[in-house]
Amino acid sequence: MLSGRRLDLLDPSPLDVEIADIAHGLARVARWNGQTQGDCAFSVAQHSLIVEALVAANEPDPRWRLAALLHDAPEYVIGDMISPFKSVIGGDYKSVEKRLQGAVHLRFGLPASLPAPVEKAIKAADRISAYFEATLLAGFEAHEAEKFFGAPGRAACHPADFQPKQAAEVETAFMERFAALDADCTASDAPKTVARPARKA
Repeated sequence: MLSGRRLDLLDPSPLDVEIADIAHGLARVARWNGQTQGDCAFSVAQHSLIVEALVAANEPDPRWRLAALLHDAPEYVIGDMISPFKSVIGGDYKSVEKRLQGAVHLRFGLPASLPAPVEKAIKAADRISAYFEATLLAGFEAHEAEKFFGAPGRAACHPADFQPKQAAEVETAFMERFAALDADCTASDAPKTVARPARKA
């Protein structure tokens, strides 16, 4: 990693995970194997920002919004593999991905495994983003995208959100969003004090 960290893929330590490495890597990993419209790739980091925004619309807890931002974090070291190929590889890929995700979560104060409702909400947002990526960027017809990802319903997505951006711009946006969510998580964990009435003279 550019930070100087060395991550063991078979036994990843949370101590070797750095957010700067994640942001840098994800901003340079292309979704759809790069088979998208635009002058630059649509990155995993840009996808992650969209997924977090979708989850944030209905999720007040900053921990779970942070989990949404980091939902594809393992791809900063193992890349983004299309789902059909993941199925061919099978359990080995999934086990590596799961260990990496657990290390990332622990590094940033999240449980290694997320509560089922949170996982479900993130997955739903992931599929909504994938639907719009498919139809706006990857040449899918609406009926084809619905077959793979389901209909997006009334999800609050704007086509401008899916305009591919330069890696440096997305990396900065990812880091800024992480910092805001991390600060919110820290504030929500702070001990709550009860104001005492002033003593009468």
